[in-house]
Amino acid sequence: MAISASDMTPQALAALLSFYADSGVEELCEDAAIDRFEQSAAQSRAKSRPQAAAAPADSGQASGHPAASPQAERPRAAATAAPMTPAPQASQLTIPGEAAFEDARALAAGATTIAELRAALDGFTGCNLRHSAKTLVFADGNPQARVMFIGEAPGREEDIQGAPFVGRAGQLLDRMLGAIGLDRDTAYITNMIPWRPPGNRTPAPHEIELCRPFIERHVALAAPKIVVMLGNVASKSLLGTDKGILSLRGTWMDFQAGEVRIPALPTLHPAYLLRNPAQKRLVWADLLSLQARIEQLDAG
Repeated sequence: MAISASDMTPQALAALLSFYADSGVEELCEDAAIDRFEQSAAQSRAKSRPQAAAAPADSGQASGHPAASPQAERPRAAATAAPMTPAPQASQLTIPGEAAFEDARALAAGATTIAELRAALDGFTGCNLRHSAKTLVFADGNPQARVMFIGEAPGREEDIQGAPFVGRAGQLLDRMLGAIGLDRDTAYITNMIPWRPPGNRTPAPHEIELCRPFIERHVALAAPKIVVMLGNVASKSLLGTDKGILSLRGTWMDFQAGEVRIPALPTLHPAYLLRNPAQKRLVWADLLSLQARIEQLDAG
């Protein structure tokens, strides 16, 4: 039995619309259902109609009617011609050439401050994601903080507001930080990818590689004492491993940032916890481990 919006409570309708928004749905459906099969068949018939209606040049004389002139036929042919194939959209996956990767490495290496790195990212056009995203989502929090958190990529709310972790996952991250005495004044937060992938899809391998020089330089310039990788993309990419996050989480590793090796802790992404709340117990153990490491820094 179909359920309409009028059958739902305001709370249920708001939750459903929020789910659609997080999934990348940005336009509502039409009021009436559209039969796409019939629409496609009608388009096919319209495309084949000019060929079927074509007649020999002297057919008008044989039927007793004057033949139409070529000039008269041109407008009708133009009106029934098949539409041109639209140009590829900027959000489609396009693998750039080696020059784009070289440009990314050069721009990242040339940045001597975090502000210069942001400006370099803002001017980098080699990644297709920047053409479909609304804003560059760079970082939030305190760049002098001892702990730096690195997520995957911005979502819808982050793309709108231009700051990382401000949606539902960000609200959960704030509660996670608060549980061990941290907040956005005592932590630094960023993402592996600074532009939102369309529909919140997982970043493609070439997109990750294009952004890798920038995030690695970001860590080197911020020089935190501890790095926490949130989720699969950041953990596997920056730690150079094929292991999944459920195998990696909770294990302290080293991250090479320029000449310095920084203790790194991979853990589950807050967005994953929203879908799998039972796994919060695993992250709580990771947070306690992080808290203990911070206390060691204080004692040292």
